[in-house]
Amino acid sequence: MNIFVRFFGAVAFAIYAVAAVSDIAFSQEAPTASPEKITQKICSFDPVESLLPSSTEPSNSPISYLARQGFKQSRDGSWVCYVNDPKKEGRYYTILKVQQIDGKLVASSFLDQGSLIEGQEDRSLDFFMTLVDNYTNTTRNNRDSIRKYLQTFISLVRSGKIQPSRRGYLFDQPSRSLVMYHPLSSGELKGTGITININSPSNLGFSQVR
Repeated sequence: MNIFVRFFGAVAFAIYAVAAVSDIAFSQEAPTASPEKITQKICSFDPVESLLPSSTEPSNSPISYLARQGFKQSRDGSWVCYVNDPKKEGRYYTILKVQQIDGKLVASSFLDQGSLIEGQEDRSLDFFMTLVDNYTNTTRNNRDSIRKYLQTFISLVRSGKIQPSRRGYLFDQPSRSLVMYHPLSSGELKGTGITININSPSNLGFSQVR
């Protein structure tokens, strides 16, 4: 962690959203039977999408465009991306998820047993930046800096230089956006999560995503 602090020189904050995030990772046995800038689907790790129930895009959701990126909307209004478990045939789990909690936009990339699977690093970065682009008031230069910041953060997680904790690091002052790497203390998925918390999202209705 000292390596990370020296690199970023950021102030650490404790954020309460981690308690809610710890409950949103989902795992299950599979049954037998502006986003235009992204050329490849963010959620296209494997063919697990064909195993899931079909869903429709709610016209009143500002995040419904994620359906075109392979995400599914849960009953609670959150948008999720599932992936097959590479270690156990027939099992899939939540790998990406975004929801609104008390007006804050919370997006996570989940690491089963604390490990990133192939392709997760880049897809997580694209996922986070899609939300940053759409729900923060940043300039192009700011977005480039944020992308490098988050890219380095995820890379340090992968290399084991950041340990799970309940500390968040500020990466965008105007929206009070934080990133953290934390343990999952509850829920079916055992592991950790990389989460961004946009505390003051723009262009997002309070009751449209939970």
